[in-house]
Amino acid sequence: MSEKKTKLAVIIPCYNEELVVKTTVETLLKVLDGIINKGKISPDSYIYLIDDGSKDKTWEIIEELHKTYGSRVKGTKFIRNYGNQKALIAGLLGVKAIGCDCVVSIDADLQQDENVIETFIDEYHKGAEIVSGIRNDRKTDSFFKKYTALCFYKLMNILGVKIPPNHSDFRLVSSKGLEILEKYSEAGLFLRGFFHEIGLKTSYVHFDVKPRALGSSKYNFFSLTSLALNGITAFSIVPLRIIAAIGVLTVLGSFLLAGEVVIEKYFLHTTPSGWATLVVLLAFFGGLQLFCLGIIGEYLGQIFNEVKARPRYIKEKELI
Repeated sequence: MSEKKTKLAVIIPCYNEELVVKTTVETLLKVLDGIINKGKISPDSYIYLIDDGSKDKTWEIIEELHKTYGSRVKGTKFIRNYGNQKALIAGLLGVKAIGCDCVVSIDADLQQDENVIETFIDEYHKGAEIVSGIRNDRKTDSFFKKYTALCFYKLMNILGVKIPPNHSDFRLVSSKGLEILEKYSEAGLFLRGFFHEIGLKTSYVHFDVKPRALGSSKYNFFSLTSLALNGITAFSIVPLRIIAAIGVLTVLGSFLLAGEVVIEKYFLHTTPSGWATLVVLLAFFGGLQLFCLGIIGEYLGQIFNEVKARPRYIKEKELI
């Protein structure tokens, strides 16, 4: 593989990022220039921004950057907000259509260390098709976000989806990876699980996370919960099997309880007691049933969204 001919694309999903998008692009262009000067990527490498239905001046700034830097800064605008995962997919498929040898995805706030992109390129030149960024720690996260994230990764591993802890969407994907991605038409694709599932040669690079300079994170409790549920239901049916096992155990337990009642009534000649216990058990199993129905509902929701076969996103404008 010739390092000098590697055409790199950097994709940046943006949602209401007017405070940082200009600085982010200028910073990344300097990073690209440094890697170009070392002969590791070609001069026609570029940045591709995805405006995920922003309500502020994000798109206007992207248009100005495109006018200033020409083909080095490209972009697309959604007609509405579709979410971070779909913005990333649009970026990955967008740069595949434009043309590139590999692509790096990074957040608009540049909390992820942009200088690690060169390390990604080095790993790509060594033969890696996927290079995944792994956070060294979660010092910049709140207590709640830190421990819920760790619980999510542990749960995913228990359910059979082997995603490394502190894995993020800061990664490099080769053109081969993009070709495989294009074959997957499912609307609710969970990229962190997908890139581990396809089995391409993968390297891992650790990086430090910086505090956000301006603006605020667009992730909240509900969006993170939605992302976690989507990841679980998209890549594992273990929860459904757990429900089946609970059902079997509950039936066995009911037979044992029935046997105890028969023994007490006909052999010990005592009236069964423990009505309070019975009420507690009824409440417990009633709640358990609702919980299990909720899990089943999540899977039915995934099926419902997929069978409608609606487009993942609709582009309003594109700058190439």
